[in-house]
Amino acid sequence: MTEPLLLTTTRIRTFKGRLPLSAASGFFFRRGEVVHLVTCQHVLTNPATGHEPDRLEIDLHEDAGRLGKVVVGSLPLYAGGRALWRAGRDAGGAIDVATLELDAALLPPESARRCFTPQHLLAHLDEAQVGAALLIVGFPLGFHDQVHYLPVVRQAVIASSFGVRFQGEAQFLTDARTHRGSSGGPVVMHDPQGDPSLPWKLLGVHASRIDMLSRDRWEDEALGLNSAWYADILMTLTEPDGKAASARS
Repeated sequence: MTEPLLLTTTRIRTFKGRLPLSAASGFFFRRGEVVHLVTCQHVLTNPATGHEPDRLEIDLHEDAGRLGKVVVGSLPLYAGGRALWRAGRDAGGAIDVATLELDAALLPPESARRCFTPQHLLAHLDEAQVGAALLIVGFPLGFHDQVHYLPVVRQAVIASSFGVRFQGEAQFLTDARTHRGSSGGPVVMHDPQGDPSLPWKLLGVHASRIDMLSRDRWEDEALGLNSAWYADILMTLTEPDGKAASARS
């Protein structure tokens, strides 16, 4: 029986036309009847590095009982020169999280996927404390079960004071071994008293590893720390059109 958590997360490949550019992670978030793909904004655009894809592809399971059968969904990122995805800002600046509304016709039956919902967000920040055990779900270096198209998880702990914006931004730190390709994956904490069909709290969106530029590459190991953006930004990014307070990028 498939662990429901693994059906929340999908492998993302970005393209410029037919040219493949990068691989990353993303997950499903449902608000009302609308399902959104969530990932990091830098997966969809990063002018500093010249990364400017115009579409992405995701894997979609058609049947939870036949995991080897997937369809590839191709999602345009722009229409008429206008971005189809949303990204947000707050008083601390840009938030490296983006959402893309999915066409209902593209989606397979709900039994073949799992979606986080507002119910999976923390009601109070003190529900999570420094040192709490977490999982980061994703596709490190693109690695995954190539027969069943499932992600893997890495163990993590909260490494900064949860609820205190690290460096003044809407993020917290995790201590975990991560790799490229994990960006955009969900950061979750087990919640046995929560939704029985998906007993996890969604705390954040994994963004990137953190290192010290001054680190001696011969004498010092990498920090092993990562940044994650607080998941409550999703309540802003998934507001219906006309109500969203975030900027559409």
